[in-house]
This record gives sequence, C-alpha cells and structure tokens, in this order.
Amino acid sequence: MKHYTFEEAVSLLKEGNIRYSENKMIHPSQDLNRMLEVAKGQNPFAVILTCSDSRVVPEFIFDRGVGDLFVIRNAGNIVDSTVLGTIEYAIEHLHVPLVVVLGHSSCGAVTAAHKGDICEGYLNSILKEIDPVIDRNTEGKFALDNSIKNNIDNCVGKIKTSDPVISKFVSEDKVRILGAHYDLSNGEVEFIGL
Repeated sequence: MKHYTFEEAVSLLKEGNIRYSENKMIHPSQDLNRMLEVAKGQNPFAVILTCSDSRVVPEFIFDRGVGDLFVIRNAGNIVDSTVLGTIEYAIEHLHVPLVVVLGHSSCGAVTAAHKGDICEGYLNSILKEIDPVIDRNTEGKFALDNSIKNNIDNCVGKIKTSDPVISKFVSEDKVRILGAHYDLSNGEVEFIGL
C-alpha cells in the first residue's frame, strides 16, 4: 500500500476542495471496484475531525471517495479521549501523515456556547468544552467567527500535545496537525497554519 506524504495529502485535499467549490467534482474512488479494493484493507491519506453538522461532509467537500479519508465527527469537532484514541490508531496503524480539524461557519455548537446556552443532558458537556475559547471581547458576527476559529485552534493544540503517542509522532515529523475552516456559503476550505 502507498504511504502518502504530508504534502501529497494536503495537495489532494486542496485540489478536491477546488473542484467541489467550483462544482466540478469528479467523484473519485466511489464505485464498486474501489469498494472491493478497500475491503482488503484501508489506506486513508488524512484524518478529518469535523462537526456532525449535516452540511459538512468531508468526502464531498474534498471530492474524495471510499477509503480516502478517516473521518471523525462530533458536535463542535471537540477533542476528547475517544477522538484522541481514534487519531492514535490512524497515525500508528494506518500511517496517516495528516490530521485536519475542520471547523465551519455557523457552527451550532459554538453558537450555543457563544450565547451561553445551558442544556440538559450530555450536550452541556460539549458546550463546556467550547466555552473557554469563546470570544467575549468582540461584538456581532465577528465574535462568533473568532470563536469558531479559536475552537479550531484549541482542538489542534490539544491533538498536537497529546501524550504519549501523538506528540511523539508530531515531534518526529511523522504526522502534522492542521486547522481548517469550511465556509458553508461558498464551499471553500481555508487551511490555517500552512
């Protein structure tokens, strides 16, 4: 199986997003032959941690197919022990060179935390995770946008410094962790820190 480089992985995501945002998708690796091929084993080139929002579908946003992306989804793309364990598996056993934290505009979880909503049940634990990065010093839409980007940065930091596995792979330059912001209004992804 091919082992991708960080540069190849980023390039594949960028090229796919350009196709998607220009409505020129080619839908690679989405046929029965590809399903049969990956049934023998997977070889994704990127981990995508993103929000569960139904409008945020990494395989569409990056115009990729079956077996290309190792996707983790939860409300607000937060980082917890389950997410970290899943990322450890992808980088240790599948040799994935790139982890992307993909936040998005109009994120409902960040909006709720931004408003200071208190919910019953487990949803409140998600809002508590996001609350420390909320921008309370800016007014209006910019404050929410800043909070969404702060959440992305915070998640990237948590992943990069996760001991003992992920931080070791990062320090050995075997994996890189990037943030990205998806704009629902135009389909474009902006990579942060490239």
